[in-house]
Amino acid sequence: MNKYGQIAVLSAQDLNAHKFSTPVAAWRHAAAKTFPDQEASQDKGCPKNAFLGLCEEGFVKGVPPGNYSAGLDNKSYAVKAAQLLGTNPRLAASGASELWRLVMDGRVKKPNSQMDVVLSLWSEGFISNR
Repeated sequence: MNKYGQIAVLSAQDLNAHKFSTPVAAWRHAAAKTFPDQEASQDKGCPKNAFLGLCEEGFVKGVPPGNYSAGLDNKSYAVKAAQLLGTNPRLAASGASELWRLVMDGRVKKPNSQMDVVLSLWSEGFISNR
């Protein structure tokens, strides 16, 4: 699990423990804890927006759907990945690169930890099967 996956899992744990009232606050706290001296890493948008997008659409267990200001592209990548995992859980064993390839469906774009967020939440049981 990479650091952004760790941030996503820590954020989901904190939200489920009611330590924070919003996914944005939970992410900020977990990112600051994980990257204490790296502000650019704390603010990295792609993995954060993947997490927030999953929260917005109700995919993260214990987090009510809502508007958490997720970026549309990263949200759509994460939601599609969660849907693919819901239909075929064995995809989780294929890894982030394969899941990204399936999400991109022929489009060429470099990943930026979005699938690490989805797979980490999935492996820790935080993605709901909608």
